[in-house]
Amino acid sequence: MRALTWHGKHDVRMETVDDPGIVNPRDCVIKVTSTAICGSDLHLYDHYIPSMQAGDILGHEFMGEVVEVGPKSTLKKGQRVVVPFTISCGSCYHCGKHQYSACPNGLPADNQDIARQPYGTEMAGLFGYSHMTGGYAGGQAEYVRVPFSDVGPIVIPDGVDDDKVLFLSDILPTGWMGAENAQIEPGDTVAVWGCGPVGLFAVQSAFLMGAERVIAIDHFPRRLELARKFGAETINFEESAVYDALMEMTGGIGPDAVIDCVGLEAHGAFFDNIVDQLKVSTFLATDRTHSIRQAIIACRKGGRVSMPAVYGGFVDKFPLGAFMEKGLTLKTGQTHVQHYMPALLNAIMEGKIDTEFMISHRMDLEHAPAGYKAFHDRQNEYTKIVLKPGSGLPA
Repeated sequence: MRALTWHGKHDVRMETVDDPGIVNPRDCVIKVTSTAICGSDLHLYDHYIPSMQAGDILGHEFMGEVVEVGPKSTLKKGQRVVVPFTISCGSCYHCGKHQYSACPNGLPADNQDIARQPYGTEMAGLFGYSHMTGGYAGGQAEYVRVPFSDVGPIVIPDGVDDDKVLFLSDILPTGWMGAENAQIEPGDTVAVWGCGPVGLFAVQSAFLMGAERVIAIDHFPRRLELARKFGAETINFEESAVYDALMEMTGGIGPDAVIDCVGLEAHGAFFDNIVDQLKVSTFLATDRTHSIRQAIIACRKGGRVSMPAVYGGFVDKFPLGAFMEKGLTLKTGQTHVQHYMPALLNAIMEGKIDTEFMISHRMDLEHAPAGYKAFHDRQNEYTKIVLKPGSGLPA
């Protein structure tokens, strides 16, 4: 089959690799019909996530048709499914609490040591996202093996276009959980750092949860325009001092809740020297913490901080004093995708959540390397790229 493989910083290639097959009784294999490039994939593209190996298959946002099932899979051949990016067993302590991204059984035994190295506990099992998260082959491919297929994938009704439901795999539940973790109350003012896909879904979600005002912060004009489409007020951080603007907009109090949807590649000085590459390999701090620091400083006293954004290292510039003195609450973590998928699918079907607005470009999977470069270099134009294997769509 054809798949997109990682070979180093800014080096991804379409290659012919072995087809996947059933390994465990609960597995299934799907033929991918749609897969997307995620902002988190750019962390791999920029080589900020350790433990990547040459030839790893990328991609964690995908859906498709079931073509093979193990004897203990509950799926049937021919069903269309969206696959959550988190790999979870469904029966452990954490899965029992619907904390699917904390499932220890999502990692194969031979990856558990490396998964414990940076943080003292196992990382979640994820598709296409380094050997810290299991070393699983990702979904930017023609076919994918899906472990625990009786727990993860959600079946999509006939007649529903891929573009409406693809983002159930990651960015929609992530934006929703980010808003939920902000504990939004009716009448709240919520500030969202980053108007990428997760941030834009967080904006939508915050309004659905009762926020009176949402203030979206970014510097890409098109992304700010999309945020305004959903009723958000906006701040362009290249044109305004964010803290001063937020104080003026909130009467000097600050937002009731803040959501960091930016993460480790926040706009600022770039880490392209050998010292920072060594930090990556040794799990030391390489994160650019501009957005989370700014969010904590701006949040009102007694407010809530939600951090769906990805950070990979040991942050050494965290404003702990301000965090404590202001009495803030922080909630974060990988998304418990399986927990949110059914309700969010219903919300899409009922027209309560718009998903297709996010897609700026569609192209054939064969053009994935060009897609990565465009998404990396031209983020004002490329908000979301959907790759469709065998479609013949141009780059």
